[in-house]
Amino acid sequence: MTGLSPARHLVAITREPSPQLERGERTFTDEMPIDGSLASKQHQQYQEALRRCGARVVGLPGCDDQPDCVFVEDTAIVLDELAVMMSMGALSRRGEVPTIETALRQFRTVAHVELPGRIDGGDVVLSDRDVFVGLSQRTNAAGVEALRTILSPFGYTVTGIPVLRCLHLKSACSALPDGSFLVNANFISVSPLHGRELVSVPKSEPLAGDVLVIGEHIIVSDAFPETSALLASRGWDVIPVSVSEFAKAEGGVTCMSLVFAEQNSGD
Repeated sequence: MTGLSPARHLVAITREPSPQLERGERTFTDEMPIDGSLASKQHQQYQEALRRCGARVVGLPGCDDQPDCVFVEDTAIVLDELAVMMSMGALSRRGEVPTIETALRQFRTVAHVELPGRIDGGDVVLSDRDVFVGLSQRTNAAGVEALRTILSPFGYTVTGIPVLRCLHLKSACSALPDGSFLVNANFISVSPLHGRELVSVPKSEPLAGDVLVIGEHIIVSDAFPETSALLASRGWDVIPVSVSEFAKAEGGVTCMSLVFAEQNSGD
C-alpha cells in the first residue's frame, strides 16, 4: 500500500507526548532542549492534519516513564489482514508496545515479532504488497526474517534495505501514491529499490524523506518547503505541519501515528 484511500474509513492512533520527551532516546541528534508546551500544541495541530486527511483520531494518553511514547509508529505495523507488534530495538522503549497492542486489538488480530529479532516500525515502508525493512541500529536481520515469516502467508514480500546514516528507513525513504519513492540516497542503500522511480529529496533538505501519505494527501514537515513544492508539483495535496520539537527527539511526521483502514478483525 503506497497510501491509504480516504474513501475508506480510516483510523489514526496517536499518543500524547510524554512530559519527559526530552529524556528520550537520541542517536543522531544533539540533546537540544524541547519545549513541552509547544510540543503539545504541535501534536494537536498534527492530529488536525490527520483529520483533514479523513482519519478518525484515536488519542491515547502519554506516560511519564515512557519518554518516546508519542512515536507510536515504532510499536507496530498495521495491514489489512493483521497488526504486527514490533520487538523494538531500544530496550527503554519496549514498554510502549502493550498499550498500543490493546488499542489495536479493537481493529485487528495481532501477531508479534519476538526476540532475538529486533525491529522498529519506523524501519518499515509499505508499497502495495512489497514491504521494505531498514537494517538499522534498531532493526536486525533476525527481525526482518521474523516479519517475513509472519507476512509471507498473506502474499507480502519482505526486503531488507541497509540504513547507512540515519535512525530509521523512513527517515530517508517514503512510498509515494504513484508507486515511486521519495529518498535520500546518501542515507540508505537504494539498490533494493531497483526498478522503482526514485524521487530525490532536495540537497538542502536531507532529512525530508519522511512524509506521511494518506491517499492523495501528503503530510510534510514545514521545515522542508522545497520538498513540499516538489510533491505539490506532482499533483498531490501537500499539508505542511510544524514538528520542530519532535524533530529534536529524532521524530518526523510518520512517527506520531498509526493510520489504517477501519475494519473488524474478522473482515
